[in-house]
Amino acid sequence: MKILETIFLLILVAIIMAAGNSIGYQINFIDSLQALGMLVIISIIGFLISKLPLFKKLPVILWVSVVAAIMSSPIFPGHNMVVEITDQVSLLAICTPVLAYAGLAIGKDLALFKSISWRIIPVSLAVFSGTFIFAALIAQLTLHWEGII
Repeated sequence: MKILETIFLLILVAIIMAAGNSIGYQINFIDSLQALGMLVIISIIGFLISKLPLFKKLPVILWVSVVAAIMSSPIFPGHNMVVEITDQVSLLAICTPVLAYAGLAIGKDLALFKSISWRIIPVSLAVFSGTFIFAALIAQLTLHWEGII
């Protein structure tokens, strides 16, 4: 039952994202829905892989990322179609529901969050700084490697 609930939730969030993508970025709703349908399929495949006995120990986001990377890489037949379809979705249209969910998740554990007190500030600064520095480093290396910069 949890698998069906997750798939239903993915479809529901995709519809919300398609509405946000259409309203905020003036992209046709059907094109947005098609692009988000592709992202939902990728997410479902990654989610189902994470439920396999050998792959349960690693997080779902890893498997979704691996499936997305494979489907958009030149080794996958039809990668041009996948990239062309998913190019219709703005990153900010995807981020809005994700940030809303993160806010709800933090709100659920507010008592635990309060017990951490001031110690969360240096930890979060270290996490944000490390994430920014390594993301910039990876982007610099990747863009330099591909000859874009």
